[in-house]
Amino acid sequence: MTLTHDSAAQFTRVLTESLPYLQKFSDKTIVIKYGGNAMENEQLQRGFARGIVLMKQVGINPVVVHGGGPQIGELLTKLNIPTRFVQGMRVTDSQTMDVVEMVLGGLVNKQIVNLINHQGGKAVGLTGKDGQTIRAQKLNVSSQSPEINTSEIIDIGHVGEVSTIKTDLIDTLIASDYIPVIAPIGVDEEGVSYNINADLVAGKIAEVLNAEKLMLLTNVAGLLDKQGQLLTQLSTEDVDYLIADGTIHGGMLPKVRCALSAVKHGVKSAHIVDGRQTHAVLLEIFSNEGVGTLIN
Repeated sequence: MTLTHDSAAQFTRVLTESLPYLQKFSDKTIVIKYGGNAMENEQLQRGFARGIVLMKQVGINPVVVHGGGPQIGELLTKLNIPTRFVQGMRVTDSQTMDVVEMVLGGLVNKQIVNLINHQGGKAVGLTGKDGQTIRAQKLNVSSQSPEINTSEIIDIGHVGEVSTIKTDLIDTLIASDYIPVIAPIGVDEEGVSYNINADLVAGKIAEVLNAEKLMLLTNVAGLLDKQGQLLTQLSTEDVDYLIADGTIHGGMLPKVRCALSAVKHGVKSAHIVDGRQTHAVLLEIFSNEGVGTLIN
């Protein structure tokens, strides 16, 4: 079918607009945290996978870190294992941790690997336990008691935070032209497994890889000001101010702090991207407009 004049002009504009980005990001590493709507909608899944394969094809090195909270919750329900949350985090006993490992390290990880490979990519799935890539430590959570003005330590089980990241295995996969797909499960010095927030893992991996970009896919348009308008580009100083004055608050705070830490530790830029938009990752990398908030 022959392109119309308008379609040809639009197609040419898209190609030429992407050229400087192709040149800029060639041979650079971009870490993408994949989750939310983008993981649950079939059309968005295919678009994400095609985008990752395209990035690799044009010389960019994508590293995917994924979540899987809803899938974990669904299997726990089927198994009649009760779930309790403390400060937004799932209390994870040994039985729940077994389910977390099955879902994140097995079901979800292999689904993403298959999606990418089906689109012509070469993806390899792993958890932070493989090669001891993610060394974890138990996350300590405290609750303030106003009555006696003291903090109480709450045990939420196998929920961890990143202690160190080893890059050997990731570097080997990238150098061998593979796309690493990483489940956010770490292990401590005693061999105990921990479930870690995927945003935090993505941020730490971006830092140690000295990545060009960290991209966090989410279920909102990006960071909004107090009037509800999208903030498209912010400096780290801007973000610090918006946290201090309460503009950035609630559930978005951990994600923003993760992005902020990455930029302050050497990642060139962090993006909070609207994962509900088809081809959101490609639009954020290869277009002037983007579909989220850029922090640099």
